[in-house]
Amino acid sequence: MKRKTGLITSILIVIILLLGLVNLFVGSSSVSVGKMAEILLHHNTQDTVGVIIWEIRLPRLIEAAVLGGALALSGYLLQSFFRNPIAGPFVLGISSGAKLFVAILMVISYKLLFSLHSMMLVVAAFMGSCIAASLVVLVAQKVKNMSVLIICGVMIGYVCSAATELIVAFAEDSNIVNLHNWSMGSFGAASWSNVKIIIPVVLFAFVWAILLSKGISVYQFGENYASSVGVNIKTFRLVLILVSSLLSATVTAYAGPISFVGIAVPHVIRSILKTGNVKTMIAATFLGGMAACLFCDLVARCMFAPTELSISTITAIFGAPIVIMMLLQKKSSD
Repeated sequence: MKRKTGLITSILIVIILLLGLVNLFVGSSSVSVGKMAEILLHHNTQDTVGVIIWEIRLPRLIEAAVLGGALALSGYLLQSFFRNPIAGPFVLGISSGAKLFVAILMVISYKLLFSLHSMMLVVAAFMGSCIAASLVVLVAQKVKNMSVLIICGVMIGYVCSAATELIVAFAEDSNIVNLHNWSMGSFGAASWSNVKIIIPVVLFAFVWAILLSKGISVYQFGENYASSVGVNIKTFRLVLILVSSLLSATVTAYAGPISFVGIAVPHVIRSILKTGNVKTMIAATFLGGMAACLFCDLVARCMFAPTELSISTITAIFGAPIVIMMLLQKKSSD
């Protein structure tokens, strides 16, 4: 099992590196290998190509990779919490809650004429995620049927999305109207200033998730068993939701809501590894999310270039069939 895990992890890392290189080379401006080496090794920004690589493509691929890993990990934590493979930040309305609060903050900033710091977006998205997640948890305590819970989560997401659309529709400022493009999901606004915040926040949440791995392992056998071995269920559930909300909030704040990655990637990794080791699943799911979003962002940029598709359009194309197969497999096993 360790050899298999090591092999798959190595393959994922190689895929991520290859996708990273392709993302650097492919675009509106063609770059030779020698030119790319010069730009990267000497931080050459003397010409247009150098600026494109350093200021646009490089921060974008880093942001896509880190946020992709964060989104997949958020989905895995939610699936562990609800013990349901269909649970995810997008399906349960958590991403939509984050989107709503970010939209509200943007409207307030333009009305009151103060500049937005990117950390404000994370805080607003985190608040929205926590509120949406709290509503889902409250429903989960009242409803034992997981199908009903998922439907309630979807309805919460629709309500938050409808409220966001109203804000966008009645916004007067042209910058607020651009919220519509952001709300579809994109890594196009990536910058080094964003990357400097994203990496520490996601790293903090990742380490926090690793520290929760022992609790997650026993929680998977049920709350009674977890409680019998010394896990404080109320505290554990609260922390797990907070970590998952922080991860999904960071993604939504900087890239908008992205669908299906949080559901599909953990399922694919679980199917490949076939392991109950939570630490292994956390690391592999994060790597899988990195690879998935790097690939989807590449497709979104290049499929109909120079027109760029929203990232959620591409993740839906590849993720929806996986979710359908999950549902069919679950139905046949029942």
